[in-house]
Parts: sequence; C-alpha cells; structure tokens
Amino acid sequence: MILDPVLNPWLIALICLPLIALAVFCVIRPPGARGRILWAMRLVLVLACCVLLLRPGVPGGTSQTLATDTDVVLVVDTTASIVAEDWDDDSPRLDGVREDVQAIMDEYPGARFALITFDAAAEVRLPLTTDTTALASAMEVLRPEVTAQSHGSSIGIANTVLQETLQGAAESSPERSRMVFYLGDGEQTASTEPESFAASAEFTDGGAVLGYGTTEGGPMKDTSLGGAGGAYIQYQGGNALSVIDEQNLQTIADELGVPYQHRSADAVVELPEAPTTTTNYAESGEVGDVIELYWVAAALIGLLLAIELAVATARVAGLRGLSARTPRTSGEGGAR
Repeated sequence: MILDPVLNPWLIALICLPLIALAVFCVIRPPGARGRILWAMRLVLVLACCVLLLRPGVPGGTSQTLATDTDVVLVVDTTASIVAEDWDDDSPRLDGVREDVQAIMDEYPGARFALITFDAAAEVRLPLTTDTTALASAMEVLRPEVTAQSHGSSIGIANTVLQETLQGAAESSPERSRMVFYLGDGEQTASTEPESFAASAEFTDGGAVLGYGTTEGGPMKDTSLGGAGGAYIQYQGGNALSVIDEQNLQTIADELGVPYQHRSADAVVELPEAPTTTTNYAESGEVGDVIELYWVAAALIGLLLAIELAVATARVAGLRGLSARTPRTSGEGGAR
C-alpha cells in the first residue's frame, strides 16, 4: 500500500480524529436502534473522508516513457512589437508565440529546454531543464518591455547569449544534439545593423525561425501600465503599426542554418524532427506506476451522502405532514 496524502498527515489527523471521536460517542450512547445505525454510517463517512485525504494506492507495475537526447533553445522576442494585434485578426502576436512554444514542447518529449528573451537586452529566462512546467509558467507570465523604456532594439542582440548557451551545452553534453527556435517579427528598430547569429551555427543541429505579424501591420498597446485595456502607441497622429520583416527573419535563418516559416493562426506550425531523438520505448526506460484507490472512498462517500440526503428529505416531509394534521386551538375570548 502506498499513501500520497493531499495534506500534511498531522493536519489530516487534527481534522479527522475529533470527528471520529464524536461519531463513536454517538454510536455507543443509547439513542435508539435507528439513531445508532445512522451514526454508524456517519462514522464510516468520516473514515472514508480520512482515507480519501490519505490518497492510497498500490504498485501497478511500470509505464514506458519517451525521451530525446536533444537540447532545445528558444529565443523569444519581447519587444513592444510582440503584442502588435495582427495574430488571428486582432489578437497580440504573443498569443501565437505561446501556442507555438507549447507545440514545440509537445513535439520533443523529454528534451531539455532553455528560454532566452530579448528586447533592449537579452537574458536567459530559463536555463536548460527537462521541467516543461517551468517553461510553460515562464511563457505564461512573459510580458513585453515597458513602452516608456523602449528606445529601439536589435533583432540580433541575443546572438552572444545564444552562442554561449549552445557552446556550454555542447561542452557539457557533447552527445546531445541542439536545436534553436527563434520566434519574432524581424522588425529592427535600432539604428545599427542587426548582429549576426552565424557564430551559433556550428552548435546548431536543427530548429527553425518562426515569424509573426503581417505586411499590413498591427497596432500596439502601451505597456507602461501593463498593456491590458491601455491606449495604443501613437505615431504621427494615429496608431503606430508594427510590420513583419521577413527578409530579416530569413537572414537569421540562413545564419543559423535552419528553415524560416511564417506563422499565422490558421496554419499548424511545422516542426522538424529532432536530429538524435529516440522514440524507442525500450531505450527510453520505464518509470514506476501506481494504481490509485482513492476513488473507492469517493464512491462510498457519495453513497453515504445520498443516504443522508434521503433521510433528511424524509424527515422534512414527515414534519410537514405532522404540521398539517395538528388541529388549531381557539384563542381567548372565542365562541363557546
């Protein structure tokens, strides 16, 4: 038997033991046979709740898992233009980025993931890890740079951070392959030429550059106050528009040696196979499995609560019938 309590065992004991003691007391005192049966059921109900909180289970063999010998590095644009509203008509581009990152996580089970973001500067938000929950959380809370602090950004500013991340992964785990996914709109707002990603090509075995946006462009909300419900960024008396630059994105793809793909909400992202991915269950190992038994206690609790409800309903109906049959007495000063 395996126990996986949903609460601290001491807290479960603190909650359940007084209730068990009360139910036992009511069972052994002489309330009549019918009352004793009801309290016995309530004792069983309390015990079933205790078992449910302890979440019992039994070993159920093993289950096979997939794994990949691949490191996946995500380079995500967090400039103000990433919230330009031209994804799926009028949604921010960041929604599409989040959807595609989830698709990447699903495509490479067991891989290690790293997250690099860039706007005015580049930083590693999440070092290489197999914890996809951490990556999903990082993407969920990801926000663009504050508009008031934006003074132009370069689409290649993450080149050094990416190279260092890939080189470190290659040195620590040379047997693993490395994939790079660059997600952005290619809009260069800095006055300088974009930095090159060519130095990262020797450490890159696959991946893709994914481009977001439209040639018509999309308006961007001011993110100084969080963006939600805020005013749009203005330019020359109207809403400033961010336009995708696919030529820049293709240049980045050529430098990394990976394909470029324009993204839209009505198309599924096309992801390449991992260079050294194993989908052989025998090679990927097995993990222990547990057969959960808490459902037995939950079913018993449901049955006992249904009985309690039926008893309570019958008593209410009985009280109403008794009230209807009780004769009314005349008040003082009434007819004799």
